[in-house]
Amino acid sequence: MGNKIRVGLVYGGRSGEHQVSLQTALAVLKAFDYDKYELIPFYITPKGQWRSGPLLSAPPSAVAELQFTPAGEVSAGSGDAGGTLALLPVLQGMSEKVLTEGSPVSDGKAIDVMLPLLHGTFGEDGTIQGLFEMAGLPYVGAGVLASSVGMDKVAMKTMFAQAGLPQVGYRHLIRFQWNKDREAVLANIEELGYPCFVKPANLGSSVGVSKARNREELVAAIEEALRFDRKVIVEEFVDAREIEVSVLGNDDPRASVPGEIVSSNEFYDYKAKYIDGKSIMVIPAEIPQETANAVRDMALRAFRSIDGSGLCRADFFLRRSDGKLFINEVNTLPGFTPYSMYPQMWKESGVSYRELLDTLIQLALERFEERQSIDYGGGE
Repeated sequence: MGNKIRVGLVYGGRSGEHQVSLQTALAVLKAFDYDKYELIPFYITPKGQWRSGPLLSAPPSAVAELQFTPAGEVSAGSGDAGGTLALLPVLQGMSEKVLTEGSPVSDGKAIDVMLPLLHGTFGEDGTIQGLFEMAGLPYVGAGVLASSVGMDKVAMKTMFAQAGLPQVGYRHLIRFQWNKDREAVLANIEELGYPCFVKPANLGSSVGVSKARNREELVAAIEEALRFDRKVIVEEFVDAREIEVSVLGNDDPRASVPGEIVSSNEFYDYKAKYIDGKSIMVIPAEIPQETANAVRDMALRAFRSIDGSGLCRADFFLRRSDGKLFINEVNTLPGFTPYSMYPQMWKESGVSYRELLDTLIQLALERFEERQSIDYGGGE
């Protein structure tokens, strides 16, 4: 028992992908090797309140059955419902000893590594990663920079361009520009031609994404995207197949076999991803070996261009007319149920779901160990 790695698993969160995070958390809780690990779940409500759960030495049948208490209540010294003001001291305490009096766990053992399963805003955008860095806690996945760049599609495309990766044409705008001179904004965007795709710059799971075929639809699509973010990106349409590949590692990453998404809808929107269940995953993708090699190489270049670590899924367009590849985006916290593309591509590459979890935890601990050698000049 004493040799088990103690994992703090964080899920839920304030983003529009809260429910997706719950699905991921349940899948991970069920898949862990409880002979090697013990888990403490941390649930973040849609309002941002933290809840700490019981020590788990066996998988729960459902996340809803877990009993939670306010995670920051002890340090706050009050019955504060969220305990948010005391959260950083609580997290800092986890690297030395776990929550004490009043906590569901009070054996004094430290949490060895945090596993954030928070999709979207406040989860994969660098914010919680920065919190873990401040608290001195090892954590799974991308660091602050890679997370924030991986969330902001405009910043991401800038990094890809710097790395010489081919991309479709795009434009971006912020709410201020739209409110000040929408005619100029529309004229700039229309240089891409119709149809085009309009997306919030900082959101995942295709939330707020629209296809615009004319100016009227473009205006409506921009207004819709601005509901979710102050920054909007508009991308050129290409008639293409959607190819994806999984990346795993830190400084020496490796790439899986590629897969292909055949969408049930006109494009791979939220409904096609999560609701109708009719989209098809083809793994491995039925593409020439030369193309598969190029996809893997570009995925690794993209991963390194954002200084990635742990994992990411890289998404590509394969133009039907001439077979040209364009990188679309990387996702630093991709869907992670056993049936999601990321683990399915690794399964086809010979790595099981449980082995993936093992590897990701080891990569997190290795990266943390390396960072401990850095002198930040803080003194004693």
